Amino acid sequence: MKAYLAILILFLLLISCAEEADSNESSKIRPQTAHGFARQDWQMDSLFKRMGVNESENDLRWKAAISPHDDYSYAGPLYYEALRGINAPNIILIGVAHRARNFGLQDKIVFGNYTHWETPYGQIPVSPANREIIKKLPEDNFMVHDSMQLIEHSLEAIVPWIHRKNREASIIPILVPYINYEGIDGISRNLAEAVNQVMENNQWEYGKDVAIVISNDAVHYGDQEWGSSKNMAPFGTDSLGTAAARERDMEIIDQCLTGELSGEKIKTFTEYTVQPEDYKEYKWVWCGRYSVPFGLAFANRLNELQYGKSLQGHFLGYQSSIDHELIKVEDLGMETTAIATNRHWVAYTAIKYE
Repeated sequence: MKAYLAILILFLLLISCAEEADSNESSKIRPQTAHGFARQDWQMDSLFKRMGVNESENDLRWKAAISPHDDYSYAGPLYYEALRGINAPNIILIGVAHRARNFGLQDKIVFGNYTHWETPYGQIPVSPANREIIKKLPEDNFMVHDSMQLIEHSLEAIVPWIHRKNREASIIPILVPYINYEGIDGISRNLAEAVNQVMENNQWEYGKDVAIVISNDAVHYGDQEWGSSKNMAPFGTDSLGTAAARERDMEIIDQCLTGELSGEKIKTFTEYTVQPEDYKEYKWVWCGRYSVPFGLAFANRLNELQYGKSLQGHFLGYQSSIDHELIKVEDLGMETTAIATNRHWVAYTAIKYE
């Protein structure tokens, strides 16, 4: 009897341990890892006060938006502008994979296994639709890579703004590493079809129930502190060079990202930003050189499936880290992660799609 009881106790302990392990696996939290962004709710609250924005609720139903992801000190106002009309409870995030080279990732979009992401307002859940979408995609279109999602800051930067606006929101985080235009065109089409099926199954409406946020910073410009002695100032670093770089960015925005979206405009964007002989190399340094065309092709095709027409892009704003008064954040426990001078600056744009 004693032997039987001992075996039974051991069996129950093993079951208990297994259930605990299953429980831990079923709730996988992505911690906050990046610097320059808020980690506490009071930091975000203080940031909003310093920006002086009107936080009144609105009933806007933007279907998609392009948002910056740089330090809040530099780009805070444009985060707000880009996201103020994103009110859907299910938000598909299309992010940059800055360190894709570290893992040898290319030609597939990147999902994660995380069930929640930490934010200054607690934990924002990853929507169950994340797995539904994965199941509907061809296997050669995607990978699941938690390490890439863990170290990438381009979505972590945006999530606190979403969670502050809506504590009931959930996210579907997707990263876009090196992908040529043909891959962007094909995989974005498949993703749109998968998401369309999920939306139909859940009776979700585009803009009201589902929205897309595309992470991007515009030109990275200058000849100082870019690593490996890079010179990214083809027009020079004086006032004329800075003006020319800004003019190039505005040309890209006007020609490719606003007005009625089309495959031709999206392809033209890639021709502006990546080298024709090697799609892994920059031509004009937007870090969203893959996330922007992929996100827009996906968002536009989803609208075509839902409504039979293309999205319309509307310019909301453009700034750089050197052309406006910065928000003081150091006393709030945040920081800036790079210099901002005429020899090293980054630009940002906010664009909405309806």
